[in-house]
Amino acid sequence: MSTTVERLRASLASVYGSATAGEILERLLPRIEQVRAKRVTSPHTDASSMSQQTRSMRALPDQREVILITYGDQIQEKGKPPLRTLREVLESTVSDVCSGVHILPFYPYTSDDGFSVIDYRQVDPALGDWEEIRRLGRRFRLMFDAVINHISASSPWFQAFLRGEAPYTEYFITVDPSVDLSSVVRPRTSPLLTRFATVDGVKYVWTTFSADQVDLNYRSPALLYEILDLLLFYVEQGAQLIRLDAVGFLWKEIGTSCIHLPQTHALIQAMRAMLDLAAPDVLLITETNVPHLENISYFGDGYNEAQMVYNFTLPPLTLYTFHKQDATLLSEWAASLSTPSEQTTFFNFMASHDGIGVRPLEGILRREEIDALVERTLRHGGLVSYRAASDGSQVPYELNIVYFDALNNPNADEPLALQVDRFLASQAILLSLAGVPGIYVHSLFGSRNWREGVTLTGQNRTINRRKFRRSELETLFNDPTSLSHQVFTRYRRLVAARTREPAFHPNAPQQIVHIDPAIFAFVRTRLDSSRRVLCLHNVANHEIQIRIDVSALGLRPGEHLVDLVSGRELSLHGAQLEMSLPPYGVYWVGDEIGMA
Repeated sequence: MSTTVERLRASLASVYGSATAGEILERLLPRIEQVRAKRVTSPHTDASSMSQQTRSMRALPDQREVILITYGDQIQEKGKPPLRTLREVLESTVSDVCSGVHILPFYPYTSDDGFSVIDYRQVDPALGDWEEIRRLGRRFRLMFDAVINHISASSPWFQAFLRGEAPYTEYFITVDPSVDLSSVVRPRTSPLLTRFATVDGVKYVWTTFSADQVDLNYRSPALLYEILDLLLFYVEQGAQLIRLDAVGFLWKEIGTSCIHLPQTHALIQAMRAMLDLAAPDVLLITETNVPHLENISYFGDGYNEAQMVYNFTLPPLTLYTFHKQDATLLSEWAASLSTPSEQTTFFNFMASHDGIGVRPLEGILRREEIDALVERTLRHGGLVSYRAASDGSQVPYELNIVYFDALNNPNADEPLALQVDRFLASQAILLSLAGVPGIYVHSLFGSRNWREGVTLTGQNRTINRRKFRRSELETLFNDPTSLSHQVFTRYRRLVAARTREPAFHPNAPQQIVHIDPAIFAFVRTRLDSSRRVLCLHNVANHEIQIRIDVSALGLRPGEHLVDLVSGRELSLHGAQLEMSLPPYGVYWVGDEIGMA
């Protein structure tokens, strides 16, 4: 423990100096011990998992870890708190295939569908209460959002700032509007500074994302302590994964880009050390919608920052792959993927509550290729959000469209079955790549664009945030002809195949195989090297004949192999696998010897 305490002290000292770091620790260490002791003695916690050895060597989740991403009020019914309805529906539909649930911000809020938080420590009463959260946590591992870059302008903290009350006068960042801020990286086109009337006169306050999302000032040690204590509070409420939202923007330094600064990394290192002391089974996940090399910097040295990093390049590059019907770039990029230790892995996703970010494609695609994805999105009924570049121009930031329609033109004259095949081929890539998969609830349902919602809210992102009545959703699930039924049934089958196979462990080795430009192929190998699985994904709208020497890939065939998805036997000619992949066909091929 002493070594981890020193890590925590060093991280704090690098930002605030030794004296202030000592003051923070004096307050923080008793709080850490309180949380640690409570978890050791809890009847829901295995005390052996809290040993010092486990603290330093904790393994990541295995192949059974599949996280569903959803809003707390995603599924509603009259007379029940939405969180209770959500729990009942998830328990009856996905508890056998999804191990965890990421409940998008469920706190009281004023805008951005939850990401402008009024009170970090309360459950929005329109959704339910902490007991409903804990009940959900008895069946699923829970991911909480820590929306700690900014807070609502209506929050008690900011209102106290406007009134000139300490310590809140230090919790926010004011800047003279004449100061040159052109070097600041912007994720939006809205003004960086917002004018507010305070008891001490007009002040211009830093607002990275919107006028209602006021950035917090981590130069204040008091603010930092509030946030560290908040993370411990989330642990006490059952969080087993904590998502650090927009964390790259935490520290501001005039004259810099104000993103990914050394102080930001030091603060994340302090959070990691604190959790290693108090709750070593709780994982940090960083959310930074930026180019790949910047994104993976949040792994730190593999032991001191996030255990998982959102794999932001995967969604837009997969979309481009299906757009071009060519997996060459996806294969090249996937071959470069690695993580710095056995304690780290990617949080893979194809869709989320936000749009499909295009910044992660910088350095991979040319500008005209990104523009082609923008044009495709508009043709498919989607929208595009922009950010302000340093030269004052506006450039695409994200594609606002549900992933099903990003792949499938709603106006195209093609069979629905082919559209479902195309979509599920993309999801099979998500489920089989090294990492932990996160499935956005609308992907599980096969949702289409909700343009009516955009009209209602005036927000582009609403296109991907439709909520459901429970009766409506159950009707769709029970109708074999509905798109939702077809997608959901086949999606479950894919997830079940993944979770049965140890070769899909998040840290199991992955080797890209080049077979045909239209085939995204790789081999996953169990950690003990006892079995290999060949994953084949046809990204093209035509049939492809393949011939592979499977013994050269390390598979140990007898007379045949098995497709793990369908259970069908695949015939061999000696060591040669000859087969036809239909349009958007998916095969996860394993030898019978190693069947789980």
